[in-house]
Amino acid sequence: MLLRTLRADARTAEWLRDLESESSGLREAALPDADVLPDILLDLSVPHEHINELVALRARFAADPEAMILLARCVTRFVRDMGDIGKGWEPPPFPTATGLLGRCFHLYVFIAALPYVRAHHRERGVPEDVSRRTLADLGRHVSVHHRRAGGPGLLFPWWIALHFHGELFQLGRLQFQRVLLGRRTAGADEAAGRPALDPGAPCLSLHITDFRGPLSPAACDRSLDLAREFFARHYPEERHGTAVCDSWLLDPQLKRYLPADSNIIRFQDRFHLVHEERTPDDTMPVGFVFGDPELPLDELPRRNSVERAVVDHLRAGGHWYGGRGWFAL
Repeated sequence: MLLRTLRADARTAEWLRDLESESSGLREAALPDADVLPDILLDLSVPHEHINELVALRARFAADPEAMILLARCVTRFVRDMGDIGKGWEPPPFPTATGLLGRCFHLYVFIAALPYVRAHHRERGVPEDVSRRTLADLGRHVSVHHRRAGGPGLLFPWWIALHFHGELFQLGRLQFQRVLLGRRTAGADEAAGRPALDPGAPCLSLHITDFRGPLSPAACDRSLDLAREFFARHYPEERHGTAVCDSWLLDPQLKRYLPADSNIIRFQDRFHLVHEERTPDDTMPVGFVFGDPELPLDELPRRNSVERAVVDHLRAGGHWYGGRGWFAL
């Protein structure tokens, strides 16, 4: 049984106790039946090769009363602050002993939460195409899991929680997350001659997804235009005057390897750097560029300019770092 395995692990046992402390007011958390579930999974862009497996797993899930109670508790906790910034879902990793059901459990949480997510989108007037493309990132992350681990699952359910909690939206090439301005970026804004912004003011954090084609300047411009219109219309109480980004793509070292007119460097040039990390994180570019952060360095290919930049820098003994930047919207 799933719960027995979770209770045997210290980290997930503590998480269970916290969930169980809320014993009243459970929301309805029904799983779609086996005839309906395939269409829902396909709408969420889950790869076709996983549909039958996930439908069969749904029967195992539904036959476990304790797992279904856990599902209801998770959905209740997840949707109670729908739309609030920073109050989403961050469950601990499940032990490997939970097997396929453990790897896919949070996927079923998001499916069971769909009626609440769609109701929130309707309340905010979010267009159907924006809602669909935003929630379809779940399927992309199932693909990421398959590429790295083989089979369906979610490596980072806390990330998908942002999409399903009304905090992040896919608008063209880029994703935009509603966040609050940090103290360092607020100070940088003021130093650049803009009106002083308070730490904690609303802003938009940009994210760059894979499997969506080139990061061209035209695609980024279109996304930014869509974002300005979308958030002014659907979140008028939040004035998003600043865009921020925290990514290895803002590491200034990339300019040593990539031409000035490359898409990545032109993306970098949009930002004023606020902070350069001093702690290396070589797994980040390796994971994003090659699909698996654990791949051996001597096996990494050099098929294009970005792959050559990442590999050549590491083989020369260098390291990659994150960068944090901002620009005015």
